[in-house]
Amino acid sequence: MTEQELAIGARVKHDRYGIGYICAVSLVNCEIIFERGGKIGFPIRTVVDDLELLEAPATTSNEPKLTLNEVEEALTMILYRYNALHYEAPMGDRWNNGTLILKPGNDSQVKEMPLETFFHKIVMVRDRLRVLEQNINSHKHLTDEEKIDLQQYITRIYGSLTSFNLLFRNKEDYFIGTGGSKE
Repeated sequence: MTEQELAIGARVKHDRYGIGYICAVSLVNCEIIFERGGKIGFPIRTVVDDLELLEAPATTSNEPKLTLNEVEEALTMILYRYNALHYEAPMGDRWNNGTLILKPGNDSQVKEMPLETFFHKIVMVRDRLRVLEQNINSHKHLTDEEKIDLQQYITRIYGSLTSFNLLFRNKEDYFIGTGGSKE
């Protein structure tokens, strides 16, 4: 791929991250939203060698000019709406091959589950909450006040899930409730 082909809206393929869309280009960096990995920034000098152009953006002089934020918001909303963003949050290394043990107060049978399975379920809950959040934000018939009310419930749910943050490898994957700053 050449530097001249780096344009917002271009559909590209990366060997590691898969298929994505260019959402920002500057003199030194290029940001791409990947279907499997979310938004990633690359230095332009390396991105030219690592990307394959699948589809150039369609441009005509009659098209309205969109800001970078408008393009990014629209693309992110579409990818979320169709559940195409599947970022695999890594579990902390110390939990690999671990077991979740649920021991009842009485002497009934103990329940065991691989931590990887439990962690995957927690990540799926988070992903579904994010899709719900996007659907609320883009809902045409809800008022801003109703959207804020529903967002507060989601924030409280995130807060209830902060106990599971110790399972995540990276802090940026943590659940954040009302006590923390939201992305």
